[in-house]
Amino acid sequence: MTRALVSALGGLLAGVVMLGVNAAETEKTDNTMLIDDFSRADGNSALGTRWESFTDRVMGGVSDMQVEYRESDGQRVLHMAGQVRLENRGGFIQVRLPVDPAGGSIDASAWDGISIRVRGRPGAYYLHLRTRQNWMPWQYFRAPMEVGRDWQEQRIAFDEFAGVSTRRKLDLDALKSIAVVAYGEAFEADIEIARIGFYARHGEPLADR
Repeated sequence: MTRALVSALGGLLAGVVMLGVNAAETEKTDNTMLIDDFSRADGNSALGTRWESFTDRVMGGVSDMQVEYRESDGQRVLHMAGQVRLENRGGFIQVRLPVDPAGGSIDASAWDGISIRVRGRPGAYYLHLRTRQNWMPWQYFRAPMEVGRDWQEQRIAFDEFAGVSTRRKLDLDALKSIAVVAYGEAFEADIEIARIGFYARHGEPLADR
């Protein structure tokens, strides 16, 4: 890894586009906790954090993207679209949500995974998680996500996430961010996200976990 590439990847923070402002209270039931349903006019997530967007251009790639909040089928959604291109060792666009308003991490170990309601143009989409274990920008945990033309709600268990550029296991005690990513293939990405949250399996009270 050259010093130039490390410096470029370090520009992830500088290349971020912020999409919201103030804090909001989370909504929680016995088996789910809302992360965001995009219903807040100021763009806040339910965790009190703000969505960010960036592409592989921070490391020399040439992919492009557009991100917006918009109305879709009577609900407010987060819309990410763009051309994922593989030139210059690129190949991704993403929207990412830090989960701690203080800039640290949260304990997500009470939950079994992430539920997400999405639709869009089929392609190579993933959920990415980052924890305190991931010191470098190219380290994260990844799980594939199905996207089709019709709305679908899917649950992606934490044990489906595989480490990238790390041999460590996913540490849910120190979750820092969640991202929706179009990655690894040259294609025209277009995805709407209507809701995202944590879930626990039914019949297992959280107090006993």
